[in-house]
Amino acid sequence: MRSSVEPRRRATHGRGLGRSHGKAILFGEHAVVHGAPAIVVPVPALTLTAHVTVVDGPSRIESSLYAGPTADAPDRLGPTVAALQAALDFFDLADVSVELRISSDLPASRGLGSSAATGAAVVAAIADLAGTDLTPAERHDLIQTSERVAHGAPSGIDAHGVVSASPLWFHGGAVEALPTGADLTFVLADTGVAGSTRTAVDAVRRVRDTERERFDVVLARLTSIARTARTSLAMGDRATVGALMDESHGHLAGLGVSGPELDTLAAAARAAGALGAKLTGGGLGGCLLALAPDLPTAEHIAAELRAAGATAVHTSTTEAFA
Repeated sequence: MRSSVEPRRRATHGRGLGRSHGKAILFGEHAVVHGAPAIVVPVPALTLTAHVTVVDGPSRIESSLYAGPTADAPDRLGPTVAALQAALDFFDLADVSVELRISSDLPASRGLGSSAATGAAVVAAIADLAGTDLTPAERHDLIQTSERVAHGAPSGIDAHGVVSASPLWFHGGAVEALPTGADLTFVLADTGVAGSTRTAVDAVRRVRDTERERFDVVLARLTSIARTARTSLAMGDRATVGALMDESHGHLAGLGVSGPELDTLAAAARAAGALGAKLTGGGLGGCLLALAPDLPTAEHIAAELRAAGATAVHTSTTEAFA
């Protein structure tokens, strides 16, 4: 699929490099589908790098998921192929063959934006190959080309989050950088269970359709939580942010999108000193996000989460942003 923006030609210099990182939804998952705001934080500790090199013969992909001709890539690499083709088309380089090598710390199907991060890094690598910079709007449009293959009708949250250095406020399709008055140190714990966003979204929709009054109450509270969290983040009030994370997790569990693994890890994080802990992303597996008061406590939380069954644990700090 071609991007909707106008293509432009640039001379290539044979190689290109692109980078991106993970993202986590701090507040608003599921609620954002129903018009509520969401807050997204970057996860700079989890990175993805794409290298492209002009080659003779057919284009190739080298990654942990697949190695071989782009034309033979399996369906699960459809978003990656779409990003590559859209970026080449944008720069009028569709006749250029490249080898695309991808190196990633991001696990798939964990709510951390792996597909968007791949698209973002691939697009950046082709822009580097072409020797030019993309505007933010052009970059977003190209990433969304791959995200539509991955998710059908993506909100755009992931495409923005995986290239942002600051937390973001997302509401009604509008995105803005979110000031934070203090550093935020998070511990991410993988349940080892692949999340299913589509299944989780359907579960929430069933609650809306069968228990509308309860759903409306929960949605209103999740909206209020996000707005309060925005103010608390700007003030550097991590204790309030943590308490809101705990409350948010409880509401999401009530909507049926948590699970025993997530609940166990949330309890372990709180017992280890986390200011708050909640699922992030679609739920029904995936990852837990815990807010630590400081780095030493984060290290203790990480150890306790491993002991509680987390299959992988990552610590990531987002610096204060004015």
